[in-house]
Amino acid sequence: MSTLPDWETLSLPEWVAQMVVVRASGHLFDHQIRYPAWESPAATLRHWLEDLAVGGVILLGGSAAEVGLRSHQLQEWARIPLLIAADIEEGVGQRFAGATWFPPPFALAAIAQQDLAKAEQYAEQMGAFTAEEALAIGINWVLAPVVDVNNNPQNPVINVRAFGETPDVVSRLSTAFIRGAKQHPVLTAAKHFPGHGDTATDSHLELPILTHAQKRLAEVELPPFEQAIAAGVDAVMSAHLQIPALDEKYPATLSYRILTEELRQRLSFGGLIVTDALIMGAIANGYGANEAPVLAVEAGADILLMPIDPAGAIQAICEAVESGRIAPERIQASVERIWQAKQKVCAPDLQGSTSHAWEQVSPPPVQLERLAQPEAIASVAQILRDSMQVHHPANARLRSTQTGELRNLILVDDALERDFLGKHTPAIALPQSRGYRTEIVDCYTLPPMLDRSTPPCPTLLQLFIRGNPFRGSAGQTQTAQDWFQFLVKTDQLQALVVYGSPYILEQFVSVLPPDVSYVFTYGQMPSAQGIALQQYFDGETL
Repeated sequence: MSTLPDWETLSLPEWVAQMVVVRASGHLFDHQIRYPAWESPAATLRHWLEDLAVGGVILLGGSAAEVGLRSHQLQEWARIPLLIAADIEEGVGQRFAGATWFPPPFALAAIAQQDLAKAEQYAEQMGAFTAEEALAIGINWVLAPVVDVNNNPQNPVINVRAFGETPDVVSRLSTAFIRGAKQHPVLTAAKHFPGHGDTATDSHLELPILTHAQKRLAEVELPPFEQAIAAGVDAVMSAHLQIPALDEKYPATLSYRILTEELRQRLSFGGLIVTDALIMGAIANGYGANEAPVLAVEAGADILLMPIDPAGAIQAICEAVESGRIAPERIQASVERIWQAKQKVCAPDLQGSTSHAWEQVSPPPVQLERLAQPEAIASVAQILRDSMQVHHPANARLRSTQTGELRNLILVDDALERDFLGKHTPAIALPQSRGYRTEIVDCYTLPPMLDRSTPPCPTLLQLFIRGNPFRGSAGQTQTAQDWFQFLVKTDQLQALVVYGSPYILEQFVSVLPPDVSYVFTYGQMPSAQGIALQQYFDGETL
């Protein structure tokens, strides 16, 4: 790893480059890149890090072991130590296979309704295990927690990523997560300021508008950010949304009124202000590739996350400084904050050493023994069990003796993007071992021929539906509705499992026959599948 130089010795272009975080694939080789529009090949990435001195990288994709090697490779390429970030709101395993994958934060909100102290304990464990595993594979910036208050069931982009539906619960659980993460030398980030919870538009696709008055914002949206700042969160990420009560012209990410006057000055936040990804439709569709980064810096952002054209953004900001549009002091203030952050995390934990001893030490590329420890796996299982909902009546159809063919019908948005499903995973393997034939339906499946002429087949229906970025909707898919209604009308629905959103469960349960069992779990990963299906394929239901 390179050493951290005196920031005052750097040039203006290097200062600005340090404010840029680019996206890279977690895979090691160019032919493995899955999103070429966003993830550049190795030669380009190395140029940005070596020649331009870009300050950070955000990783997506690959196994945890791969990412450990990848982060080490990136640090070796970089002229200045990097901030290496990842959106790991549900643990490192959410993004990188092999590490611990926690249920979404909304599961803790469900537990908090019965036992807030237990939910806080789980949130702190989640923060600590996430930070520890991140460090084990070279990630030093955890882009979590989400502190948005999800009080809109139709929210397609926050949804179960939130810690709850009320400011108090969100504040208590997100600060517990921060408390856990602070046990390790990583950065955290509260997002998405000043609050993305009450929107029904996906900012990955277009710009949401939040019409609330300042009084409502102060009562609902802002308190969790205030508590996160008090808890010592290292960064605050902006939201790509328009809030006319605060700024009639610019969205929050590009608003001086919101980022500087509200966050920096009124809330006295002294850490890093980072934009949400500048390639997202809410910003990219309305502002130029190079103008948006300039506006974000003018607004008060310290870190520009995933600009469309990193080199062009650096040049545009430099030109804005040279023309007098942006004061040099504005850039210097951001670089100073970046240096404070890098001094905290761009180093291994050396006890009893001098403050600069880390500069001569190269961290190990990956520490596999710190991933998916038994304690972390146990914490996941406890959260899943404590947040699960089960309805299994004494006269359940699943308990009756079945003859003939049995069907395991699995509905997902996109089977090609779901790494949590495979022949070995419980959603498929457990029913199959009990004689069920598997059918998987997704957006690529032809519309079903749903008519009563089809021979009846007792069906276990498993729905994997939750709000996800770029999906544009948090509700049921039309295919899910069609299949559910058909199975109910023809008395073929034997049992139901819903993985993901409690809002989806509510829509189905209201019309579910009373003798049909259901299980709901917030998780979609294999461990959640196993724990959910144990309610059906265990004990007397065997």
